[in-house]
Amino acid sequence: MAAISSSSVRVGVVAPGGRITPELADRVLAFAAGLDLARAVDLRFHPQCFASCGHFAGSDAERADALVSVANDPDFDAVWFARGGYGSFRLVEAVLPRLNAVARAKTYLGYSDTGALLGAFYGARIGTSAHGPMPSDLNRPGGEAAVLRALAFLVAGEAAANPAPAAAFNITILAHLIGTPYMPDLAGHVLMLEDVSEPLYRIDRAFGQITSAPAIRRVAGIMLGRCSAIVANEPEFGQTEVEIARYWCERAGIPYLGRADIGHDADNTVVPFGQEPYRFK
Repeated sequence: MAAISSSSVRVGVVAPGGRITPELADRVLAFAAGLDLARAVDLRFHPQCFASCGHFAGSDAERADALVSVANDPDFDAVWFARGGYGSFRLVEAVLPRLNAVARAKTYLGYSDTGALLGAFYGARIGTSAHGPMPSDLNRPGGEAAVLRALAFLVAGEAAANPAPAAAFNITILAHLIGTPYMPDLAGHVLMLEDVSEPLYRIDRAFGQITSAPAIRRVAGIMLGRCSAIVANEPEFGQTEVEIARYWCERAGIPYLGRADIGHDADNTVVPFGQEPYRFK
């Protein structure tokens, strides 16, 4: 990757799960070039984003190497995950020991499957983790607003008002982090949860696992984001996602704090993890 002008906020894009197309990258670059932001943003898509290895954007080693390369590179201020699609958890064990002091000063932005990395980084005190839109969201109806929201955060730290400290996850991803060494300490946090393309019984099952974990019972409360594209099942489950969240929160003694403005959609807001306000150092 070529040298980057120091006058811009420099953002490297990698794909820890599924691949994106060069055409999407070109569209994101063109969109970013036309924005009137507080500071210029210089986006660089790592070639790994376009690799293919079965389900993944390259082999585990290729994806891990790309992430480590960009994270450890002092020419970049932030790492933006290109899209979700399963694969992030496969990289955590290989990536964490290789990150240097430069990586620990960066911002990492994504959501969905990339929550496995965001959570692990937050737990290991590596940089600033933030749940928010990704380049792939440009493919959604109204996706320009989502990409603009992400870039405004990366460039100027702009984010909607959120409780502090807070953390946001896909429900399924967080359920799978519990019990691993990569589960961050969320005591005292407002925990925001969302999901997509799951039947309600699976959302219920994951909520049961999450709220039964002793570590989660130390959160300040849970907010429910949007659960979209819910898969129908027969017979009907009999509870909505809100009723599921309320049920498990009450059973676990965790305050249910209402709805959060996050989800797999163009309205997905940026939620920086933790208490400190976001800023480039």
